[in-house]
Amino acid sequence: MKPSVFANLAVIGIVLASGIVGCKKGQKNPTPIPGGRVPGGVGPDGALDGRSLATNEPPAVVDPNKPLPLPPTHVGWREDRDTFSAQTVYFDLDKSVVKASEMAKVEAVATRLKTEAGKAMKVEGHCDERGTEEYNRALGERRAIAVRDALIRLGVGLDRIDTVSFGEDKPAVQGHDEAAWSKNRRGEFILLSPP
Repeated sequence: MKPSVFANLAVIGIVLASGIVGCKKGQKNPTPIPGGRVPGGVGPDGALDGRSLATNEPPAVVDPNKPLPLPPTHVGWREDRDTFSAQTVYFDLDKSVVKASEMAKVEAVATRLKTEAGKAMKVEGHCDERGTEEYNRALGERRAIAVRDALIRLGVGLDRIDTVSFGEDKPAVQGHDEAAWSKNRRGEFILLSPP
């Protein structure tokens, strides 16, 4: 080949490489958490307030040819972030177990939600900035599910609870120290009302 062909290919390669490297990251979207876990625990260790939640019931049999039912989502419902803002559940570093000290908040939400027949709840799982984006999304998901499972154990129906993970994307407090991080490791309750 002629030297000019090599030069042209080199220029094209450099332009393509710089275009790929220089692209802006896409917008981060929340990770919806479809489906539910089989009953058996609030946290990944299967314990609520240090008590085992194991039952003598046999495990559910799942037909592999039938898709699992997903709880309905409450798309288009009005969101009320103020009603339960004082009941935000805080988590320890890298944990997704609802602590005994936080259960009174979950109980207050469950009690109120049981009296609000036509309303539903969204539980948002959040993390601090430490860890990868993927890890924090998964941890936020586990936190939202742990709070949701606690609500279910307290008598709130699964069909009334939506869950979503924002990972580290929506910090409650800006900062790069434990004071900020401890407020960002949380599960938030959003009361949902029909449109």
